[in-house]
Amino acid sequence: MQSFFDAINAVCGKIQVVSDLFWDFPTNFGWYSAIPILGNFSLAIILLIGSGIYFSLRLGFIQVRKFRHGIHVLKTSKAKVGISPMASFFLSTAMRVGPGNILGVTGAISVGGPGALFWMWLSACFGMSTAYTESTLAQIFKEKKDDEYVGGLAFYGRKLLKGSSIVGVILSVMYIVYALLCFPAQGFNSVSAVGQIAETVTGQTIPTNSALYWISFAVLIIVVIAVSFGGIRKVTKVTDVLVPIMAVIYVATVLLLIVTNFTRIPWFFAAVFSQAFKPEAVFGGAFGTALVQGVKRGLMSNEAGQGTITMPAAASDAAHPCDQGCVQAIGVFLDTIVICTLTGFVVIMAHAWQGDGGSAWMELGKLPKYVASAAVLTGSGVFNTVVSLLISVCFGLFAFTCLLGFMSFTEICANRISTNKTFITIIRILCLIVISFGVLTSIAGMDLGSLWDLSDFANILIAYCNIPLLYIGFKYVKKATVHFEKGDGTPFTSDVVGIDVPVWDEKAKKH
Repeated sequence: MQSFFDAINAVCGKIQVVSDLFWDFPTNFGWYSAIPILGNFSLAIILLIGSGIYFSLRLGFIQVRKFRHGIHVLKTSKAKVGISPMASFFLSTAMRVGPGNILGVTGAISVGGPGALFWMWLSACFGMSTAYTESTLAQIFKEKKDDEYVGGLAFYGRKLLKGSSIVGVILSVMYIVYALLCFPAQGFNSVSAVGQIAETVTGQTIPTNSALYWISFAVLIIVVIAVSFGGIRKVTKVTDVLVPIMAVIYVATVLLLIVTNFTRIPWFFAAVFSQAFKPEAVFGGAFGTALVQGVKRGLMSNEAGQGTITMPAAASDAAHPCDQGCVQAIGVFLDTIVICTLTGFVVIMAHAWQGDGGSAWMELGKLPKYVASAAVLTGSGVFNTVVSLLISVCFGLFAFTCLLGFMSFTEICANRISTNKTFITIIRILCLIVISFGVLTSIAGMDLGSLWDLSDFANILIAYCNIPLLYIGFKYVKKATVHFEKGDGTPFTSDVVGIDVPVWDEKAKKH
């Protein structure tokens, strides 16, 4: 078994080299990295943050101006076809709010320092406009299939590139590859969270190859099959319940920690801003490290610009394409500005990350390291036990809901390639095998930290595919936004954007 995992680690190591190339280019060239300040910015950083700035300026910071409207859409959402904007929001949040909100943030802070959290905030603020753009685009070019809406990256990619079917297939394959690279970590974290919960309750260390882990493995696979293979409406019935529960529990738990440690709050903000802006950091390598970690972990968490959230966005029965754009912008805010910041509070205020050598925080399954930070703020006793239990429950739910989302939209992409039942079955089996690999890694007591590298590679690879399409399709988003802000009551149709949008023309006729 050890030799097998060593071989997997070796393969992941090769992928890491390619991943680092995508993330670091051209900062890995001495002549470029020697340029003051600019030398800290890789092409990936410029593309991600730069696109967010561009869309924010062109749209007049719509993510701020229409924030309240997005909340209004959530409060009043209904659906005649497909799912409601609220259900779409919960589904996308299920995919956004994952273990990366805990492990990714602790890793970013441990490697890049508290200043990395500031860059997560900045990338999220501008990333909200990117999420608005890609979600609006997904709504504009969504398609109707039976009594549901489908769409997203593969659909608007094909439409924008002159209806090329091969483009739609390639982008669908890209999403499937992206999901397959992310599955092992989510399977690993789902089962390891169960172990952490059991250890918290019993106060004993439970071997990873015990019956508890094997039973958890079997239950996980059965539940994923039962829910994910039942269609998007079945998935949303689960996420509609789990997402609010896990979000409320996590937010309430961490807020309680903050309130009981309120004297540390000034130090938290001082650490974040001083580490982000001190001169020696801006003109030295520390700035680049904090910046890259902040943006990289921010992207892993909120997914703005990846195109991966465009499928739940397209599934919504929105009154106007821009309505869903506003809703998805709120999703980025919730994920990074709220959830990730709360995690940052715990990690930074506890100081526990400072003596851990950085990279250890990035190991998969090391949820106890985050729980240890919480323990510094709670002390021993019942309070610590309760907080540890709640955090572990949330962590497990984060991973599980991510699995549901990935499985559901992998199948949609598979159907986009071919509706042949044999092909769909093969994709389903492949997904389950990859998930099982992640779980078996946990059961074997291994800790493949390199699985993070797979996720990093998947994130930036699909972002490089999606962002150019956002620029190509931005003119349609702009026209839709002008019509949206005019608010004259006229229906959104092909005439508004100057391109054929059959779903919206049909909807206008019914009204």
